[in-house]
Amino acid sequence: MHKTILPILFLVCTTMVCGQEDFLAKQYFNDGEFEKAVVFYEKLVERNPRRTDYSEGLVACYQQLERYEEAQNFLLAKVQESYAFPTFLIELGYNYTLREQSEQATNYYQKAIAKIEENPNFGYAIGYRFQKYALLDEAVAAYTKAMALKPELNYDYQLARIYGEKGDIEKMYDSYLKLIYEGKSSRANVLRSIDDFITEDGNNANNIKLRRILLQNAQKNPDVLWNELLSWLFVQQKQYKVALSQEKAIYKRTDGSSLDRLRNIGEIAQENEDFETANAAFEFIVENASDPATKLNAQLSLIDIELLDADTKKLNSIEKQFNTLLETYGYQNKTLQLQIAYANFLTFKKADPEPAIAMLKRSLEEPLGRFGKAYIKLALGDILVFDQRFNEALIYFSQIQKSLKNDVLGQDARFKVAQTSFYKGDFEWALTQLKVLRGSTSQLIANDAMQLSLLISDNSLEDSTQTALKKYARADLLAYQKKTPDAIESLEDILQNHKGEKIEDEALLKQGELFESIKNYDGAKFNYQKIVEFYGSGILADDAHFALGQLYEKVYQEPENAKRHYEKIIYNYQDSYYYPQARKNFRRLRGDAIN
Repeated sequence: MHKTILPILFLVCTTMVCGQEDFLAKQYFNDGEFEKAVVFYEKLVERNPRRTDYSEGLVACYQQLERYEEAQNFLLAKVQESYAFPTFLIELGYNYTLREQSEQATNYYQKAIAKIEENPNFGYAIGYRFQKYALLDEAVAAYTKAMALKPELNYDYQLARIYGEKGDIEKMYDSYLKLIYEGKSSRANVLRSIDDFITEDGNNANNIKLRRILLQNAQKNPDVLWNELLSWLFVQQKQYKVALSQEKAIYKRTDGSSLDRLRNIGEIAQENEDFETANAAFEFIVENASDPATKLNAQLSLIDIELLDADTKKLNSIEKQFNTLLETYGYQNKTLQLQIAYANFLTFKKADPEPAIAMLKRSLEEPLGRFGKAYIKLALGDILVFDQRFNEALIYFSQIQKSLKNDVLGQDARFKVAQTSFYKGDFEWALTQLKVLRGSTSQLIANDAMQLSLLISDNSLEDSTQTALKKYARADLLAYQKKTPDAIESLEDILQNHKGEKIEDEALLKQGELFESIKNYDGAKFNYQKIVEFYGSGILADDAHFALGQLYEKVYQEPENAKRHYEKIIYNYQDSYYYPQARKNFRRLRGDAIN
């Protein structure tokens, strides 16, 4: 009994000591205390001569301490061992490089590459180690040799990255595209890597090279893949019309298998305000769709585009289109999007909420699932808010919140409860809801919740009567009701009669946004500049900087001024919701080759 226990106890104790020494060695090394780390690594190597990581750790310590001769002697002995991994040859070569003995270094690098002939599976470890020391030519030699000796090995991804680092862009593209063509890597991952080397400028040298290679591949091998990749490139270059041509060709070549890609191009073009291309994409879908839901969605998208600049005459024409669609599709579970779109049109474009409310209540009588009911109730609640039937709207929003508590739709409904309570003037209940939402899984909801919460709390402390806050809530409701001139006038009342109060920057921002909506860009710019000048340390400064950046870039065509405002966000507001987009816009305007 005792004879069995003693060896086990000894083994346990030894393992514990070894584990502690391992931890301390790594900790000291990471902290830059190499004198202390080397002591522990020497003990670990002595007890575990076959542990490669301990030997490499010891060599790294010697090199950090410039004890190159000790590292060299250790490695010379190590490479003689029968079980030594071939990467030690690279470590020895690198040690000679540190001693500025390039011939000896090259000799051992070549010996490492030669080891691949004995076992091609060494190719990855050897190539990766060369990459670690930025020995890119040697890494390429290792990977290509391994692949030549054992064709089933594939290091195209590693080679592509190396070619990119070396600036050999064409070889990099060839390697990446080969991976996609052979299905040996995720298309999304490869395109993310390629995206680092192109810009939105179609005349950029790297963009031209990629386009040429894709066209050459398409000529040699007429695979639809090359059309898909060309379409992707044109989208990155914001050439949506050319991308649409590619997508139409793809659709015809795949015998009309799916219209999803065309819908995607239409949506991207619409989002980027290329309405001509978006219109063409959705019209193509309407003409070719056999699935009623696909056709209906495209028809509704065409109506959305028409509504962007609709006068009274056009609104009457669009209403007839909606009625025709309702006659065609009827009140079905599969056409909820039509009923909601028509209800929103009647309410927010025609200011006629009564028939919209009646229509959605009728839709609720249909046999619907939880989500179907939630979508209808959410739209119905919005329309009831427009009609200032706040209590009825709150009932519907609360029902969604309870039904889909852990879903984003439920969180959206909770925000609408807070927003409706705000319009009502019930600021305390609004705050209660908003506190919960500040931890929302949706960043947009969380951001909106935080802003509304701060608006209420900041403007309740200094004014117990909440006079200015009530005025702002009224103006916000008018904006929601699309009564833009009235909302602007109400906000002006705040700006004139509540100067210097905390709510002033909120009123300036909201009024600026409304000015933009009616194309009064100079008025918007004036408001945003006032926020930046007088409230530069406030919570809305990043909003104002981003809005100014957008105005200067898209309206005034002044990229240098736009860059200046994006840069302010990058350096001064790194926790801003706008930070990622501001950084991307800044780098694009600066002309960076990397997105």
